[in-house]
Amino acid sequence: MNKEWSQENKEIQVLLSKEATFDEAIKKLLELREELFQQINWIVEGYPEKAFYQMPFAGANGYHSKTLAYSIWHIFRIEDIVAHDMIAGDEQILFRDDHLSKIASPIITTGNELKGEEIAEFSKKLNLQELYRYAKAVKESSDRILSGLKYKELKRKYSEETKQKLVKSKCVSEDENAFWLIDYWCGKDIKGLIQMPFSRHWIMHIEAMQRIKNRLCKIARKGADYTAICGLSCDHCFLAEWCGGCRTEYNVCSFATCSEGRICPNVKCCNEKNIDGCYECSELEVCEKGFFVPSNDGAEAARAQSMFIRKYGKKEFLKVQTRLHEKYDFQKVQEILGQDYKEALNILEEN
Repeated sequence: MNKEWSQENKEIQVLLSKEATFDEAIKKLLELREELFQQINWIVEGYPEKAFYQMPFAGANGYHSKTLAYSIWHIFRIEDIVAHDMIAGDEQILFRDDHLSKIASPIITTGNELKGEEIAEFSKKLNLQELYRYAKAVKESSDRILSGLKYKELKRKYSEETKQKLVKSKCVSEDENAFWLIDYWCGKDIKGLIQMPFSRHWIMHIEAMQRIKNRLCKIARKGADYTAICGLSCDHCFLAEWCGGCRTEYNVCSFATCSEGRICPNVKCCNEKNIDGCYECSELEVCEKGFFVPSNDGAEAARAQSMFIRKYGKKEFLKVQTRLHEKYDFQKVQEILGQDYKEALNILEEN
């Protein structure tokens, strides 16, 4: 489990135990949830639809053996059920605003009963953007519920009536891999529920999602050209674990994710000119598109690298990149090469 998130969660649980620090605990919990949900944002915004039903760890033991889509559904179905059927005692988010039909899910359960290829097939059926909207709605609703809790409510327990309500709802499958959840939840007080569905459960599954997308990026990068179209080296980028590179569908480069249609201006320009990269362009020295926009801190470093490729080729460029990053302990390229492309080109040539 992610050590930083785990440590934050442990501190929150300690703070929850005392009335004097209860408000601080809730504040920190909401901050942690915001940080964790940002991971989901990046994954949903950054990867192609097919990534969400792939199972790169199929057959493994652990949460990473699932899919990205399943993980999102599972996290927020459990939270929706617990937050509304148990704590707030009102209608689940899934059944409000027609979320279920919009998502096109064939089930209303937590998904614990699904196995192997069933998970992949289930994931393919989901409308990803609607699933994300549902997850966001659940998260925001739960945040409001958590913000409204009082310390004295933490020891509230649940009766047989609550169990029967959950059974009747059919939101938990009767399959042995799922039905235990009802006894598990009802055996906890609200403090215990905060510990699992609202915090630790998120950490475990979001960490698994990171492992899944990292493996998918690694697979996408296999055999790909590591020289980025703008002239950077995707293999030496600090986003390497997150990104498959701009020559793959798993491109989460900053200039791609923040541009219209998620297409980097440099990629778009080179495609229109039918050239392999900026290093083949006659306008390179004066270009101000994408990575070369003057406000970009790494503009001149990128320009120098493209000029180096033009002069010496990709193979030599990647060798120099490896030597630079070994020498400078993987600092960002712009920190090594500076703000003047002529000086940067000299540094590249000297290494």
